[in-house]
Amino acid sequence: MAGRPRIVFDHVSMEFPSKQGRLRVVDDVSYEIDDGDFVAVIGPSGCGKTTMMNMVAGFVQPTSGRVLLDGKPITGPGPDRGVIFQEYGVFPWLTVRQNIAFGLTLRANRAHAAERNEICTRYMKLMGLSEFADAWPKMLSGGMRQRLALARAYAVRPQFLLMDEPFGALDAQTRAAMQDLLLEVLAAEGKTVMLITHSVEEAIYLASRIVVMSARPTRIREEITVPFAYPRADALHETREFNELRSHIRDLVMREYAAQAQQSQAVGAE
Repeated sequence: MAGRPRIVFDHVSMEFPSKQGRLRVVDDVSYEIDDGDFVAVIGPSGCGKTTMMNMVAGFVQPTSGRVLLDGKPITGPGPDRGVIFQEYGVFPWLTVRQNIAFGLTLRANRAHAAERNEICTRYMKLMGLSEFADAWPKMLSGGMRQRLALARAYAVRPQFLLMDEPFGALDAQTRAAMQDLLLEVLAAEGKTVMLITHSVEEAIYLASRIVVMSARPTRIREEITVPFAYPRADALHETREFNELRSHIRDLVMREYAAQAQQSQAVGAE
């Protein structure tokens, strides 16, 4: 169950320089991510979803407004926030075990050799990678590399998991398996999660709340509390309630895609 607010977007706007002048990507956005929330952010491509996640990660600062973590402005990256990208983010020159252990050798999360070995063993077992401890990432399938990325992010024990289209490059079956694995790990470990996704089905299946964003400059179109309890199973996809919610969110998103297409046509006509 969600608790107190941990991450707060407080009237956040973001602009970038462009040939046409300042380009506003995020426009006066305010919402909260509570302790234990799994918040999925969905909207048209290029609307600013990843930019908002990067603000939480501490990679960029808003042009105006504030992004707060436990009441304090986020000024940079920190070990309390683990980030997982679509591109797997594993080191090809390190084995599976070495990849998982890497963050535990850095000053912010340094652990003794015995503790590192225990943590690596735990997450290799949890992610089904024990047999591949000494394998190189190039020897792994896409789904296994993403499991490795998840294990490495979890090994440093972040409070927050920030995920940018983490399963977008996977085939449908592997993606479904990774979604279930993520839910299992979260049930065992507990985290506060921000997920960026283009998949309406994925957002509904995984999240406790969904924030639907508009076309650029992005604003909140609608915030939705997902009415399904955890744990969740694949049969949820076949229920009337799931499909009604999917239709509603898909309609919202498609309207924003249409608005974005109109914007692009208008710019091209200038």
